[in-house]
Amino acid sequence: MERHHGWIIVAIGALMGCIGMGSLFSLAVFLDPIATDTGWSRAGISASMTIAFLAMGFGGFGWGWISDRHGPRIVGIAGGLLMGAGLVLASRATSLLTFQLAYGLFLGTAVGAFFAPMMATASAWFDRQRALAVSLVSAGLGMAPVTVAPFAQWLLSSYYWRTSQLVIGIVAWAVLLPAALLLRRPPTAILDASAAAIAKDKGFTAREALRSRQFVVLAATFFACCLAHAGPIFHVVSYAMVCGLSAVAAVSVYSLQGLAGLGGRLLLGVLADRHGAKPVLIGGLLLQALAIGAFLPTSSLGGFYAVAAAFGLAYGGVMPLYAVLARDYFGPHIMGTVFGAATMVSCLGMAAGPSVGGWIFDRFGSYAGMHLSSLVIGFGAVAIALTFPPLPRMRPERLKPA
Repeated sequence: MERHHGWIIVAIGALMGCIGMGSLFSLAVFLDPIATDTGWSRAGISASMTIAFLAMGFGGFGWGWISDRHGPRIVGIAGGLLMGAGLVLASRATSLLTFQLAYGLFLGTAVGAFFAPMMATASAWFDRQRALAVSLVSAGLGMAPVTVAPFAQWLLSSYYWRTSQLVIGIVAWAVLLPAALLLRRPPTAILDASAAAIAKDKGFTAREALRSRQFVVLAATFFACCLAHAGPIFHVVSYAMVCGLSAVAAVSVYSLQGLAGLGGRLLLGVLADRHGAKPVLIGGLLLQALAIGAFLPTSSLGGFYAVAAAFGLAYGGVMPLYAVLARDYFGPHIMGTVFGAATMVSCLGMAAGPSVGGWIFDRFGSYAGMHLSSLVIGFGAVAIALTFPPLPRMRPERLKPA
């Protein structure tokens, strides 16, 4: 029965990630109505996302530390409260700065509570099928574009944008807070023996782990991976339209990319359980880099579909594997802190990618520079990942005399 509760934890983590990330990215749906109603610039409204990514990164580190010491329940409750409060306050905002702080800081910090800590908690419940469990939690993020965003659009079809955001905030409270009450640490009896041995044998404290070669390589790979794919993800619709696709077709490319990411999380999670997270991560990063480069000669709708499917599968599939590697290297006892810190570094790449891509287009009138630089960074992520040290293994028992 205790082991079955681990799958409940996975479901809760996926639900929280879906609502959290979906609410955050629903800003794309609200962008035009907010700009039309308030007169705020679209650049100013969109800056809320940059603030949110930074808050998500730093928040994930803090929430991971709290989860390691006080358990995931208090983190989930705090994240749920912040999520609803951010949407409610943003719906009442009368100035752009107030909106940016409410939407960016509150929602970004809340999503930070749902990403790294929930993956760390889920991984601690499993000794087998760990990569699959973490991938299923991450799959909740992949469901966000096809759940919360359409719900926001449906609300906007009948209600004012302020009313719509208020409703989403209340729904977030109603769903997230009861779900958070079901979160808890796994019983000691089902903690993975090998991971516990790693933590004990290596003698890692959180401070020592963050200074280790393993963490430096993990964080650097995560950062380069996110910096490489952030620009192509966020600018794919604009790029497709520049290449001559209609707005509807361009959005369909983005949707396919998201659905492929959902499938990639599951596929690479299963492969990582069978073949190990490190080789699967390296393969996924290589596919991501090649797919980014394949955008350059693409101009037809069929070509965009093919490249977007490969790109989505790659970037979606590799994301949960960083959590699996953090667990394998450092054990479950400090994983929230370690993976939260790695997530904080990766979010710097996510925050920079879209801005750099936009600057390149504004400066040169083309997205070719963005894709070329992302291609180089993508290969850089592969090179860094190849330097991962060997995974620690539990030492064999000494033979005892008969």
